[in-house]
Amino acid sequence: MWNSRFSSFTFDHPCEKGMTNRQMNEQAAAPVRPDQKGDVVRQAGKLLWMQCFVRAVETGSFSATARELGIGQPNVSRHIGSLESHLAARLLHRTTRKLSLTIEGERYYMEARRALDTIDEAESVARGEDAPRGLLRVSCSMVVGLLHVQPLIAPLLTRYPQLEVELHLSDEYVDLIAERFDLAVRVGTLKSSLLVARQVGVSERAVFASTEYLERHGEPATPRDLMQHDCILNTRLPNGGHWPFVCGDITVQGRYRLNNQQAIVSAVRQGFGIGLAPVWVFEEDLRAGRVKALLPRHPLPAAEVHLVYPERRLLAKRTRIFIETVDTAFAGNASLQPGYLDGLRKALESGSHDR
Repeated sequence: MWNSRFSSFTFDHPCEKGMTNRQMNEQAAAPVRPDQKGDVVRQAGKLLWMQCFVRAVETGSFSATARELGIGQPNVSRHIGSLESHLAARLLHRTTRKLSLTIEGERYYMEARRALDTIDEAESVARGEDAPRGLLRVSCSMVVGLLHVQPLIAPLLTRYPQLEVELHLSDEYVDLIAERFDLAVRVGTLKSSLLVARQVGVSERAVFASTEYLERHGEPATPRDLMQHDCILNTRLPNGGHWPFVCGDITVQGRYRLNNQQAIVSAVRQGFGIGLAPVWVFEEDLRAGRVKALLPRHPLPAAEVHLVYPERRLLAKRTRIFIETVDTAFAGNASLQPGYLDGLRKALESGSHDR
């Protein structure tokens, strides 16, 4: 947490030796005079202002920030006020219940956090510590997170004892900057934004049905035949009833609608109807013969898998390590590479012939 990462900052310039924490705090809270702008103590004060602001944003509380930094709640408020005066910009909206960032505050927060991360890494290097540390916040969809991302976390935490990871699983779109995530794993078309996008794989898709459903209703031979079947619709998508085959979109209908990909997978297994899903979620079911991938001559376009993160000149070590870990793991994962479905079909056909 930030507490362990930044509350230990020291400023060992000769002019500060012998100063108590209280004196340093009073220096930081004092009004800025033009003749002090180049003073080292004043720069140290600005760093404390920055720490207070960033921690207040991340904890949502002046009192929690005061406890972490050991400086008292009134001083936190004064430091942030001094920072806003220095920048001539309001950074936070304050109410009795919560703190929220202004547009200027969002911009400053990202740069301030990057600056503090850089200082933290510089101190780690000076101490001979080259391991990532601190909290990494990652966002991804439920099914991708459970099947592909979570298995990577335990080895990272074991290897790097000072690293902390918060994995946020949701099928809703998350604003990385507004919600202060370090990065996200996203599948599909990316929205235009200022985020950096790094492709780490592809997710092939198909339509699936349980063998139980097919015994009762028969198997569609063409995409148009799907219009005569019960299809499971994803209400989270604005066009969840339009399935984008390479040969053209087909509008499907169904009596069962869900807003979660994992729930759709479960509904297919239980025989509710035909569902559209990533191929890799059904690999075990396909091999066991419980579910069948339909319409092999009518593919759907694959969805690209990206890591996205705010543009920064220097990423924190923990973020770089996570990006490298995901990139390596996904590159070695056949289910996230082109041709996976064809290879799986051939393996299943070969296995059935052998039997």
